[in-house]
Amino acid sequence: MSAHDQLLVVIDPVARRSDGESVRIAKDVLLGGSEAKICLPEGPEDFARALARRGSRRPVVVGDDRALLRAVALLYRDRWLGNGALSLVPVGPGPAVALAHALGVPSGAVAAARTVLDGSVRRLDLLVDESDGVVVGDLTIPVAGSKHPAGAGSLWQSCRSLVRGLVRPVPMPSAVRPHRLRVEVDGVVLADLDRELESVTVRAVGGRAEVVVQPVPPVRPGPAAEPLTAKALTVTVSGPDFRYRADIMVTGPVRTRTWTLQAGAWGLTLPSSAGG
Repeated sequence: MSAHDQLLVVIDPVARRSDGESVRIAKDVLLGGSEAKICLPEGPEDFARALARRGSRRPVVVGDDRALLRAVALLYRDRWLGNGALSLVPVGPGPAVALAHALGVPSGAVAAARTVLDGSVRRLDLLVDESDGVVVGDLTIPVAGSKHPAGAGSLWQSCRSLVRGLVRPVPMPSAVRPHRLRVEVDGVVLADLDRELESVTVRAVGGRAEVVVQPVPPVRPGPAAEPLTAKALTVTVSGPDFRYRADIMVTGPVRTRTWTLQAGAWGLTLPSSAGG
């Protein structure tokens, strides 16, 4: 049996509690088509330990978006993602697996488990900050007001503390206020502190970080403020304390942060028709 068929299946405890039937189906399919070692971690620390002891086995995560992001962060810290590939069987309610489906992982335990066995690896981009925090999907700065739910933290902080990985995502407060931020792309100023901003979004698209800065609309009647856009390899945001959402996690306040686009930094097993 090839190394490709030797799997380390890490089943997130939230998945086991929320949808045990889907977990059982996925486990049966994987065991039927591979030499799989099943790990049932009880919490984030066990989850991290299981991945660290994967050896030559290909890691498979059975769980929701939070479990996926935790695995990506841990494997990036191990500097394994550049050569290895991660597989996922999404288990959880729709909103909890939205990122997985957006990345192309099929819904349904059977289809997702068969993709683990028969799919192809697709290299995907990452946004990585100076503290090794990773962003798989979207990065947004909704510029929250001063009041913010206690306990908000970055995905990377959650992985390092290994105690917050199973809590629900922290919602952003509904009220936001304009803020003055300096946004630089590859060292060139896109927006400066003299202009109030409504939002900043960054996402990896085709090997570049696609940046959209939305200025605050004018007070007087008139045409809406046009968004400022750019594509770059590095994005630096600085200014008064601000928070940002990286995928489903909120971190801050910080006064400056730089994200660097790393093209093809990680591999995800997707249906062969999705490209490899």
